[in-house]
Amino acid sequence: MPLLKLARLQASGTEADRTPLMPSGMNAKLEGARDSALIGRCSNAECGSGWIQLFRNRTRPVFEAGWLCSPECTRARVQLAVRRELDGWVQNVEPYRHRIPLGLLMLEQGWITSQQLRRAIDAQRTAGKLRLGEWLVKQGAGTEALVSRALSIQWSCPVLSPAGLTVSHELLPRLFVEAFGALPLTEASGRILYLGFEQSVDTALAFSVERMTGRRVESGILQSTSHSEGMDRMRNQTFPEAQVAEAASECAAAHLLAKSIERAQPASSRLVRVHDWLWLRMILKGQSGAVLDRSSIRDIVCRVGPF
Repeated sequence: MPLLKLARLQASGTEADRTPLMPSGMNAKLEGARDSALIGRCSNAECGSGWIQLFRNRTRPVFEAGWLCSPECTRARVQLAVRRELDGWVQNVEPYRHRIPLGLLMLEQGWITSQQLRRAIDAQRTAGKLRLGEWLVKQGAGTEALVSRALSIQWSCPVLSPAGLTVSHELLPRLFVEAFGALPLTEASGRILYLGFEQSVDTALAFSVERMTGRRVESGILQSTSHSEGMDRMRNQTFPEAQVAEAASECAAAHLLAKSIERAQPASSRLVRVHDWLWLRMILKGQSGAVLDRSSIRDIVCRVGPF
């Protein structure tokens, strides 16, 4: 089981390098360059150390592909990254839904009749539970595959088949898997990541994963049975170690994250926002290849107030 800690802070945090946090030889080369160089250049644009960097006895941490020469520089870089991620963000805004309702879409395609649609809607209203697609299947008006096909048209995405894909529990913190119903999958080569959803596609989450990993992310719909089976397998997996935190302000979040980076001294790390959460992923050791070493990953998922 991952380590989950809850921290609540009340303290009063240059556009960052866009190089993604990648489990590739690039990070290993960066780490090796730092280890072998007589002097590194601090990635904090406001760093005033100058020639004093010659005497810095540290090659880490590395944050967003840049070495940081002191705790002060780490705080400055993280503050800018937090500000970048929260700029223009409005908390808990319900997105505007402009998609054709599932029942109308299936009716338009000729897959169900108006009587079947009305019967499913009435059953849903009476029972107060289950989704419309589930009622259509339950009443024999459609199949699970047909409902998934309609959802893929509704969201302009493919229907994913679990055949040939592997559930990859190291790609996301457990919190995101459970909260957003996102099933992370990879193909054999690991070059493309897939996020499988049951009912609706979370494009914001997919974009954040793309930024974090630097790899192409494809989102799609999984049939309900395949999605449920995959989620059950995920719940039995050991996820990377994670800390869940809450911060009362932007400055408090920057303080917490910078302190965590200084404590862990990662070989690489990156910060992205996922809806109401800031996600910091730290890789403790330089890695090569497409597969992440779960034991080397430290995730911090921080929610910024008010609560």
